[in-house]
Amino acid sequence: MKVLVANLGSTSFKYRLFDMADERQLARGGVERIGSPVSRCFVEIGEHRAETNESVPNHGVAVDACIRQLTNPDGGCLKDASEISAIGFKAVHGGRISGVQIIDDTVLEAMEEMNSVAPAHNPPYMAAMRQLANMASKIPLVAAFETGFHQTIPDAWKRYAIPDSIAEKLPIRKWGFHGASHRFIGWRTAQLLGRNDARVISLHLGGSNSMCAIRGGESVATTMGMSPQTGLPHNNRVGDIDPYALPLMMEHTGLALPELLKMLSTQAGLLGLSGGLSEDVRDLEEAASNGHAKAKLALDVFVAEIRRQLGSLMVALEGVDAIAFTGGIGENSQWVRREVCKGLSQFGISLCEQKNQGGAKERRIDSGADQTGTSNGSTTQSIADTRGNVEIWIVPTNEELIVARQTVEALRLKN
Repeated sequence: MKVLVANLGSTSFKYRLFDMADERQLARGGVERIGSPVSRCFVEIGEHRAETNESVPNHGVAVDACIRQLTNPDGGCLKDASEISAIGFKAVHGGRISGVQIIDDTVLEAMEEMNSVAPAHNPPYMAAMRQLANMASKIPLVAAFETGFHQTIPDAWKRYAIPDSIAEKLPIRKWGFHGASHRFIGWRTAQLLGRNDARVISLHLGGSNSMCAIRGGESVATTMGMSPQTGLPHNNRVGDIDPYALPLMMEHTGLALPELLKMLSTQAGLLGLSGGLSEDVRDLEEAASNGHAKAKLALDVFVAEIRRQLGSLMVALEGVDAIAFTGGIGENSQWVRREVCKGLSQFGISLCEQKNQGGAKERRIDSGADQTGTSNGSTTQSIADTRGNVEIWIVPTNEELIVARQTVEALRLKN
C-alpha cells in the first residue's frame, strides 16, 4: 500500500510518498508559490532530483502536478496514480471531531466551526481538501487531527476554570497540538530506552512550539491549549497571555478584537519580543552574540517559558525518565538545549556539552561515558548516565510517517 502524506500551507503543497509494506519513503516533493504566475514544482526520488516552473492556480492542480512527477517515465516511482491508496493530511483542529477520519462533509463542517480558533491552519486545509476531493475523487482522503494524540489527557489537566454551563456547550478546553510529532517521539523514545512504560517529555521546538508529557506512549499533559496560538512563545505568535490584557491593548492601539488577534498571531512571539528583528532563532542567536539586547530578551523569554513548563510536566508525570528535543530548534540549537538544561542536575538532568555540540542527528546528550550503537539503519550516539537518572536525547521527528500509519489504519477500519 502506498500513501501520500500532504503538508499544506496557504500557498504550498508538500508531500512524502511511503510504501507502507516496509514504511519506506519513496519520494518527497511539492509545489511552492501556489496561485502565483509561476510556481516551483520539485521532487526527490532516490538520487533523482527534478524541478520545474509552471502555473499552479490551486491545491487541486498542485496535487495533480505532483502525481505527474511521481508517474513520470523518466525518474518517477509509480506506474500511475491508481497505485496511491490514500492521501493523508496532518490536519490541525476539528473541535468536536478528532482522531483519524475519512474526510467528508461532516469532517469539513467540524473544521469550519474552528476557523476562528485556528485561522492560519484550518481555512487553507479545508480549501485544499475540497479541491482535491473534486480533482482526485477516486483517491480516499484521510484527516489525522493533531488533537487526537491528546485525547488521553485527564480532565484535571485539560479543563479551563470557566463556568460549567459554558464548558458543556462549547469546545473550550486544552486540546493540544503537534500530536503527530509527539506521538512519534513517544514511540521512538520507547525504542531507544528499551521500555514501554517510560515517562518522556517531548520538546517540539520550531516555527511553532509545544511540549508534551508522555507516559507509556500516551499524552498526559501538554503546553498548548485551545488554539495553536497558545503555550510557549512561537516564531510570530504570542503564546499564553492574560485575557485581561486584550482590552487594554485594544484601547491603546485602537484595533478591534479581530485585528488585535491577527496582530498577536503574526507580529508577536519571538518576532515581537525582538522588536521586529527576526522570528528565526538562528538570527536571534547571532544578533544576541553581537550585543543586540532585544534579541537576547526574546531568547531569554523563550527559554524561561520552556523551563517553567518543563517543571510543570515533570510534576504531571511524577518524575521523568527521558527528555527529547525535536523540531528545527530542538534538533539544531545547541544554545537553547544548553540553557534549558542548565542548573538542573539536582533533578537528574545533566547535559554533556561535547555531545550537545555535535554528533549523529539522533543522539543521547546527557552526561556519562560514550557508547555507539545502530538503530533503524542509522548510527546513534549515546552515553551511559553516571550523574543523573534522566536521559536527554535529540530525536528527529517524523510526523509524516505517523500520519501514513494512521491513514492505513483508517482505511483498514473502513473496509
